[in-house]
This record gives sequence, C-alpha cells and structure tokens, in this order.
Amino acid sequence: MNNVIWESTLTCPECGHHKTEVMPSDACQWFYECQGCHSLLKPKPGDCCVFCSYGDVPCPPIQLHGKQAGCCG
Repeated sequence: MNNVIWESTLTCPECGHHKTEVMPSDACQWFYECQGCHSLLKPKPGDCCVFCSYGDVPCPPIQLHGKQAGCCG
C-alpha cells in the first residue's frame, strides 16, 4: 500500500483528549474508548470507522479508494 499514512490522531468530541494511534490494515475499528473521559466513540453516520469520524487521517481503504468506494464491506 503505497502512500498510505498508518497513524491518525483521534480527538474525543466529549473532552477534547487526543491520541495518535496506528490504524489496522485489515479491519475497521468501530469502537474506541477515550483515554481522557472513557467515552466510547462510535463512527458517525456515513463513516466506516472511528478514524474516519474522529481522526485527522482517514483509514487506509478510504485513503486508497475514496469514501464513495466504501470500506470494510
């Protein structure tokens, strides 16, 4: 996967805590627990994963193929 950025900084919409995480290459991450306030983050409607909703970089499949192509089946 050329030109794919593998890290994304997630920002919690509840408390503003942010943390850089490595994104999985073979699965969507539908849930993420904020380490600041312990809120359980879920993708926003229309997004495939928490990285697409709360990250500064979208997940690898979206980077490669665009949002219209979808991700994770």
